[in-house]
Amino acid sequence: MTTPEHQPSDPEPSGPATPAESAEPAGSAGPTGSSPSSEGSKGTEGSGATQVSADRVHRSNPGIAGGVLMVGVTGWMCVDAMISGEGRAPWLALAVLLFIVPLVVAYTLLPAVHAGEDRLRVRNPFRTVELPWGRIASLRSGYSSEAVTDDGTTYQLWALPVSLRARKRAARQEMRAAGERAHGVDVRAAGRAPGVGDAFRRGGATAPRAGGAERPERAPTDRAMDELRELHEKRRGERSAQGEVTVRWAYEIMAPTLAGAILLAVLLAVG
Repeated sequence: MTTPEHQPSDPEPSGPATPAESAEPAGSAGPTGSSPSSEGSKGTEGSGATQVSADRVHRSNPGIAGGVLMVGVTGWMCVDAMISGEGRAPWLALAVLLFIVPLVVAYTLLPAVHAGEDRLRVRNPFRTVELPWGRIASLRSGYSSEAVTDDGTTYQLWALPVSLRARKRAARQEMRAAGERAHGVDVRAAGRAPGVGDAFRRGGATAPRAGGAERPERAPTDRAMDELRELHEKRRGERSAQGEVTVRWAYEIMAPTLAGAILLAVLLAVG
């Protein structure tokens, strides 16, 4: 092993050179060694950014189920007519397929509401609207779910249809739960809504609800709108939640629909 005494006798390079040389690999190894941590920090920041910017997506599950069924039935009938049909039947089937399927997809499968940290992205049948939280004045759900901007423009949320029947059902459940709680039974903690007789048979024994908080029964759409309102109140004042409202039209839906309508009109006019 080489000792400092056996190194060259030049005093100027020998003393500082050894630390410099040893510092040079250390410096070169420093970025290499710290690159995983920097990458890890970037990954952490990336994952944190992903968590922060992750959208809460709201869709209509019944609409999606109905849309899939309608697309399947329509596609099967039209394809069968195009393969086995005679005369103008294949062309009519093609025109109907181009005209109906995009409309069904637009009104049932596409609508969605993406609630991000900085903006609300509303995907409706024929356009997608991006609304910064700072530009939204209110979110209301009367007979339809709507977002109202600060300039008075109203955008309907197709993915959150209002169901009066669901509201009535939720109101009945809340009234029944209130009656049961009056007799000392926490119905929602029990997981079902028994009759008043069950409350007396249980002797009023009830398990406390987790967290001790009680929230009124709400229809699914109203719960989703409550979440949007909470996020709106939380983020509307942030600097990153400001900007302009952007609208993008769904030409990928309009083009085949228009082509199918033109083809169907021509076939019916000629025939």
